[in-house]
Amino acid sequence: MEHYDVIIVGSGLAGLTLALHLADARRVAVITKRALSDSASDWAQGGIAAVLSSEDSIEEHVRDTLLAGAGLCDEAVTREILRQGPEMIRWLMDQGVAFTREPVSQSLHLTREGGHSHRRIVHAADATGHAVQSTLIGRARSHPNLTLLEQHIAIDLITGVKLGRQENRCYGLYVLDRKEGRVKTLAADFTALATGGLGKVYLYTTNPDVATGDGVAMGWRAGCRVANMEFIQFHPTCLYHPHAKSFLITEAVRGEGGVLKRPDGSRFMPEHDPRAELAPRDVVARAIDFEMKKHGFDCVYLDISHKPADFLKSHFPTIYQRCLELGIDITREPIPVVPAAHYSCGGILTDVHGRTDVEGLYAVGEVACTGLHGANRLASNSLLECLVVGRAAAYDILAQASPARPSLPAWDESRVTDADEEVVISHNWDELRRFMWDYVGIVRTDKRLKRALNRINLLTEEIAEYYRNFRVSNDLIELRNLVLTAELIVRCALARHESRGLHFSRDYPFTLPRAENTVLSPRLLAG
Repeated sequence: MEHYDVIIVGSGLAGLTLALHLADARRVAVITKRALSDSASDWAQGGIAAVLSSEDSIEEHVRDTLLAGAGLCDEAVTREILRQGPEMIRWLMDQGVAFTREPVSQSLHLTREGGHSHRRIVHAADATGHAVQSTLIGRARSHPNLTLLEQHIAIDLITGVKLGRQENRCYGLYVLDRKEGRVKTLAADFTALATGGLGKVYLYTTNPDVATGDGVAMGWRAGCRVANMEFIQFHPTCLYHPHAKSFLITEAVRGEGGVLKRPDGSRFMPEHDPRAELAPRDVVARAIDFEMKKHGFDCVYLDISHKPADFLKSHFPTIYQRCLELGIDITREPIPVVPAAHYSCGGILTDVHGRTDVEGLYAVGEVACTGLHGANRLASNSLLECLVVGRAAAYDILAQASPARPSLPAWDESRVTDADEEVVISHNWDELRRFMWDYVGIVRTDKRLKRALNRINLLTEEIAEYYRNFRVSNDLIELRNLVLTAELIVRCALARHESRGLHFSRDYPFTLPRAENTVLSPRLLAG
């Protein structure tokens, strides 16, 4: 058994922010199931929302966020997180992040994205996440107090209840060392889930392959409530090309004047919303979905070719180069795009310090539901949340004394064997992602949701039996977590009898006068 002061599961922006704020005073382990750079944070193109212009204000940022969140944002939490935007940008610059600057004044270049009333998106060209992540990873690798466990996937948290104790504190977790193929017991005074999102529960997603809902599933099994899982943000513009896997076309393309068109070249967004291409993501995604289904289009087109070529190459170098590799010159022709699952606004219920229902367990980043995003995340608020809540969780941990350390049992493999047919896992994975896309996508009905739940129940039984009888593998752990995460999404969607934000139901097309969170409890569901 290995022991650390703090164990952080996940190496995205939330996890690394937390780790770096703890490392000077605590022994910290960061667990990541692939390489440190394999995270949605690294893929983020657009940037980080923060009020840095004299023409802007925190109040206007709050107002834009509340409007996008469709009545479900926690206003106090929203104001607290957004207030800290400027200082977190300064912290990143102190770490060495090189953001894009104005050519003459050298002030930070700010761009604008859908739902924002001002230019307030700090960015590093169109690869902000990579610039931030590579800088912080460099810092993490050089810190003597940080142990970086790559190629390790978390299996389950170890809690007081599982140990037969009275209290339900988290004492660590079991992890599978993917290289050695053995399970390790890791003990910790404090544990943090920073596992990111769950996009791989859907057939089409902008997320990396690691986004399998691990943190939500582990937190739920440990006794944490989850909230607002029905609010899945589908990014309106994912590159549509047979050789382009999960390549996102940033919101900033529309912010800089890109327009959406049908295959015949006609615009359609003004027919759906007066804000046209600058409407929030849920509005744009539903409009594209409507046009594709109504006319039978395979995709629609995002056109910014009317802008100067030099402007496009300097502002969107990653997009320009990737599209060019696929035979699309964005300076001369439009980009084929479709919506794809992008971000989960719900997750493990936490406060602004990342504290969960389980003592000693924190959740930060996309895995958590703080109340900032409400029913629809405002573009580029997510990386800011990672920074602010990551730091707040670190400060909360540093203010506490270490608890008594019980002895933790080793992982028991005495009654399992090697799997005989792993094809079962791949078949179940494929079935899950297809029916989630068909039945729990951008537009929903109760009939579709119940069909999905019936299939989830069957898959759950099959996977539980498989998990009991065979040794764990990376694919089995991920599939087990994805199926549970899918169930939580569907149960939240069935509980909401209205359409609000990202959740649109044909059975309930109206919005109720009072906005309420959808909260699920493991105890109530089990009872």
